[in-house]
Amino acid sequence: MTVKYTKDHEWIDTTSGKTGITDYARDALGDLVFLDLPKAGRILKRKEYYAVVESVKAASEIYAPVAGEIVAVNDNLANSLDDLKEDLDKGWIVQLKIADAGDLNDLMDKAAYDAYLRTLG
Repeated sequence: MTVKYTKDHEWIDTTSGKTGITDYARDALGDLVFLDLPKAGRILKRKEYYAVVESVKAASEIYAPVAGEIVAVNDNLANSLDDLKEDLDKGWIVQLKIADAGDLNDLMDKAAYDAYLRTLG
C-alpha cells in the first residue's frame, strides 16, 4: 500500500484509490457528529469537495486529492463515525478510479507530509 497526502490533510492509497482524512484533520475537528457522504458514479475534479464532515467544533469539506470517478462509498461510516479514526482499511471515505495518475506526483509521501506537519507547529 502506497499512501500520498495533501496539505489539506486528505490521503489516498495510490493502489486502491481509497481516500480519507488524516489523523491531524480528525484531531483538529474533535468529536465527529455527522458525515455527508457522496454517491458512487460522481466525477470529481482534483481539489473538488466531495463530502462534508461535521464535528462539535465546525463543519469541514473533504476534497479529492486527484481527479477521478467515485466507484465506491464507505457506507459503514453512516452508522459509525468512529471508523474514521481507524486504520486506512476501515477509515476510508470513497474509492476513486483515478483519472490521471500524474496527479499523484503533486502529493506528498509520508516523510514529506510529516515534515509539513512539523511546520504547522
